[in-house]
Amino acid sequence: MDKTVASLAEAVADIPDGASVMIGGFGGSGAPIELIHALIDAGPKNLTVINNNAGNGHVGLAAMIEAGMVAKLICSFPKSKDPRAFTERYLAGEIELELVPQGTLAERIRAGGAGIPAFYTPTSFGTDLAEGKPTAEFDGRGYVQERWLKADYALVKAETADRHGNLTYRAAGRNFGPLMCAAAAVSIVQACRIVAPGEIDPEQVVTPGIFVKRLVRVEAPQQEEELNRAEAVYP
Repeated sequence: MDKTVASLAEAVADIPDGASVMIGGFGGSGAPIELIHALIDAGPKNLTVINNNAGNGHVGLAAMIEAGMVAKLICSFPKSKDPRAFTERYLAGEIELELVPQGTLAERIRAGGAGIPAFYTPTSFGTDLAEGKPTAEFDGRGYVQERWLKADYALVKAETADRHGNLTYRAAGRNFGPLMCAAAAVSIVQACRIVAPGEIDPEQVVTPGIFVKRLVRVEAPQQEEELNRAEAVYP
């Protein structure tokens, strides 16, 4: 099945108000900037966004927050070099934050893709982050029960894809991408190269095509950090 679509706009056109959206990236590494800005142009509201951080400067996720699209953010690091977009709206009570330790965030997403509804971790035991969650003791140590994370959509950046949706990633740009593709009902991927089936060595495939619903080619993707420098947003 050919999963390519003609444009970024077409790739995100059906994401509705109130959807949950996972967005890949570790800071700017692996962030699908072009897909994010196509979603901003589409304009859905009241989104729940799952991301490692809360955006930086005025591009990518930060631009989504500035546009008033995000009702809730689930992330590990709400602070960045220039976190003003999130900070201003959070202090104004305009956005909800669910803070999740980074390893727990990754495992919750992985569990969602694997069909595991809950697991136990020692991380956050005895802290405010564990309040209201089931706990248990194993081998004399306290653990917190964490629930899986799934989403309606995922926006992910890959290096190379074939038309069936098999993906490879570039170095650290891999980060949350494979987990999010598995945990989302509809995964939407921008790739620098889209090749014919069979052109990617099967042993090099990181994300199998079964986890990918749509592909769009973005030959020269932008980097969040470079865009922020260009806009001179740092004092």
